[in-house]
Amino acid sequence: PNGAGKSTMMKIISCYIPQTEGTVKVCGYDVMDQSMEVRSRLGYLPENNPLYPEMYVREYLEFMGGIHKIPSIKSRVDEMIEQVGLTLERKKKIGALSKGYKQRVGLAQAMLHDPEVLILDEPTTGLDPNQIVEIRNLIKSIGAEKTVMLSTHIMQEVEAICDRVIIINKGGIVADDESKNLTSNNHAQVIRVEFDHQIEVNKINSIQYVNEVKRVDDNTWLIGSDSEKDIRPFIFEFAVANNLNVLTVQKEEQRLEDVFKKLTSS
Repeated sequence: PNGAGKSTMMKIISCYIPQTEGTVKVCGYDVMDQSMEVRSRLGYLPENNPLYPEMYVREYLEFMGGIHKIPSIKSRVDEMIEQVGLTLERKKKIGALSKGYKQRVGLAQAMLHDPEVLILDEPTTGLDPNQIVEIRNLIKSIGAEKTVMLSTHIMQEVEAICDRVIIINKGGIVADDESKNLTSNNHAQVIRVEFDHQIEVNKINSIQYVNEVKRVDDNTWLIGSDSEKDIRPFIFEFAVANNLNVLTVQKEEQRLEDVFKKLTSS
């Protein structure tokens, strides 16, 4: 959630601020004692994506390449421009670009020195739906070749991009696993049920192992349980006992967002 410490952690990893305790290493190098080694192996795109709006795209990337002392800067810049999809925008001033293209420029500068690890802090914030899809696809393609650490509080983004998920709450790690494992290991289940006529919510709450009931419309309910037991047989028993016909019954797919809410709600 917001304020959990995601951006602070990334600033520490990128040697931007020092940690108050503990040890942080990147590619085996300590961020305090070997910060130059860390920086040479790290690409970082902060949330606010600081750029020089008065510079041209190619001019800016060549400037950043000079800071990194990259040999054959022009050919490397050409490679990055093509990889992030800036070919048609390369002669424009950065200030004239849309936010989506500015993010591409930020990604290009972060990858310019060919880092082993790429850190992206809220890379799709403020983008429109089309731009979000484009940036997500770009990040996913980069992730096939490099280690990418992505910070976001948007769970749909995590599901679309990430292989491994770490959930932080109040500065501590509350989950660290593959996305598919986090959703499958969680015992919570939600059943969508439609009866043929209305029934009082307090009666549905009396079904064994049920701990949450939400009305969708007059006759349709979302019935939740934290039990490992499948509650559908108990729902059918309840329907028979109350002279209800079950028109539809469907187990809702467990989403990462549900896991996130459960782990961070306390």
